[in-house]
Amino acid sequence: MVSEALKAQMRETVARYPLARSAMLPCLHLAQDELGYLPDEAIVAVAEAIGVKSDEVESVVTFYSMFHQEPKGRHVIKVCASVSCYLMGCDAVIDRLERRLGVRRGETTPDGRFTLEAVECLAACGMAPALQVNGEFVEQVSPERAERLVTFLEEGGDMAQVRNYWRQFSDGAGMATETEIGVTTEASDNGVSNTKKVR
Repeated sequence: MVSEALKAQMRETVARYPLARSAMLPCLHLAQDELGYLPDEAIVAVAEAIGVKSDEVESVVTFYSMFHQEPKGRHVIKVCASVSCYLMGCDAVIDRLERRLGVRRGETTPDGRFTLEAVECLAACGMAPALQVNGEFVEQVSPERAERLVTFLEEGGDMAQVRNYWRQFSDGAGMATETEIGVTTEASDNGVSNTKKVR
């Protein structure tokens, strides 16, 4: 059910835009953040807030993979299956995750903790294969690292702990970055970052 507080947030958001329909995406994000997905009543509420028909809002919801109309798991794992990630082995990553979670792509675990999806380009081609968990990137993912990520989350790890840690290395021609699962970075008093294990 769409709360009156959420409807008020939508109206406040719409008021910031010179054209009401320009607030469609922010309003959809507000609704999905509160409800976890976008049921029909949420789509109707967004349509009313911006002054368009609900089928126009639904066409936007079905276009973008970041929006979903069915309940998802607490951790939504999106594995890129586009060309660069395919060439770098995303199928092996997906296969390992399917076995580890006991679900097929597009399904949610019975306990509601994980949803596994194969999606088109995540715009991380230079660090393929890549995946996202609730919008947070993990790049250069091997099947082993994907399984380690699931274990990390099962043990209470949070993607915010992974987000800002990047191990940099040089091949002599340039720089690349790699997310280290299970490690986080904290800024020290002297401005130098310190790393520590989070589990």
